[in-house]
Amino acid sequence: MTRRIMLFELNEVPWRIVDEFVADHPNSALARLLPRSRCYTSIAADRGHLSPWTTWPTLHRGVNDEQHMISAFGQDRTEADTSFPPVWRMLRGAGVSVGVCGSLHSFPTPPDLDGYAFYLPDPFATESTAHPADLVPFQEFQLMMVRASARNVDTAVPRDAALKFLRTSHRIGVRAGTYAALAGQLAAERRRPWLSTRRRSMQAMVAFDVYAKALADTRPAFSTFFTNHVASAMHRYWAAGHPGDYDEIGLSDDWMQRYRAEVPWAMGRADRMIARLAAFADDNPDYELWIASSMGQGPTMAQSLETQLYLQDPGLFLAGIAGVPETGWTRRPAMNPQCNVRIEPAYVAAVEAALRTVTVAGAPLVFRQSTDGFFSMDWGQPNLHDRPDAVCVAGQPHAPATLGLETVEIEERSDTTAYHVPQGVLAIYDPQDPTPGPAGRRDVSVLEVAPAILHTFGVTVPGYMQEPGVLARELVPHSVGTF
Repeated sequence: MTRRIMLFELNEVPWRIVDEFVADHPNSALARLLPRSRCYTSIAADRGHLSPWTTWPTLHRGVNDEQHMISAFGQDRTEADTSFPPVWRMLRGAGVSVGVCGSLHSFPTPPDLDGYAFYLPDPFATESTAHPADLVPFQEFQLMMVRASARNVDTAVPRDAALKFLRTSHRIGVRAGTYAALAGQLAAERRRPWLSTRRRSMQAMVAFDVYAKALADTRPAFSTFFTNHVASAMHRYWAAGHPGDYDEIGLSDDWMQRYRAEVPWAMGRADRMIARLAAFADDNPDYELWIASSMGQGPTMAQSLETQLYLQDPGLFLAGIAGVPETGWTRRPAMNPQCNVRIEPAYVAAVEAALRTVTVAGAPLVFRQSTDGFFSMDWGQPNLHDRPDAVCVAGQPHAPATLGLETVEIEERSDTTAYHVPQGVLAIYDPQDPTPGPAGRRDVSVLEVAPAILHTFGVTVPGYMQEPGVLARELVPHSVGTF
């Protein structure tokens, strides 16, 4: 029988968070599925800084960061896409039906877009291209919301884009229950404004409705769905639920109590999505559900964060440090506090030299450069609101506003209380496999995932990838059929 795979990309979630959720929710979908699944601890394979912008391309392409060289949104990926294409492009090229929903670096869209069952690029795309056309209003609305909300959640809603999306939402699968949840969220925010942070999960719920309908309508052999909402909650609120992880806690008791339930709440939303996919697999047993993260998170520090330094006007900054005119640069997608730009060739050398002289609170500005004039800068320096001389260029202090910088107040007053670690999750639920996997969770490199997927569909694994390893060997043997 032909096998089909739904790849649920649960960004940055480690087994510890999953296990705690299952222990506290014995009737959850995860509590039911995991004992019947083959479970592994996925290990990130990257050599540089662990970041989802890098670790997901590693999982999707079967090579690590030293080969694919992808480190940020907006980077020119022409060479990487040619040499190490993502698994969905390889499958589609082999005639496998494919659907993509939100996977990182799925924009720009492939040239054969109409050949996909559905294709909704990641929410950091620079334009609202999607397939089929009914998905375009949702993508347009999603992009506007993501651009407005970075470290803080913007409670404003782009009215025109929202109305355009609402007129088409029923056709693309947004359910009445999701609208009820959205209405409940808005009502809750009126009583407790701090709950606006949960809007990140609301976006994921709507996107999942879109994916679930597209999946049911088109039934591709391989499809992906990406969600970041649990990762977002863990970064901010890990300390509230795990105070024992820290030698010192610089957060108030009120803060700890207020946000204690946020990570489990976000996991609950993910569990509902997983329940729907598991039910779909049970009804269509040629489908397998793969739940994967490309890395995990673990505790860092539990300290108060009042402000972060953001680059709000890159044009003013580039003109101020290197004399770059407005025509000499373009912005590339990124999420605060990162800022990505592409510099025209005539100004690349000047920008690189100037950036090497920038310091913030005495530390050099961290930035990365690619060969096509792409620069990615790491801002977000904490609690500089009373340090007007903190930013220096070539040793000379500059008022932040004169360089397009702003110290932005952080709504929940917490720093990153958890950050990236190599260990993630991988669980494979196959309704046709009556036996669970071996006891324990063996470590598997994320480099095994792409070749295992290709192997499942009978697609030749390219020589630059690892040979199909423990994952491929342990999957239930099956024949390859028509896709």
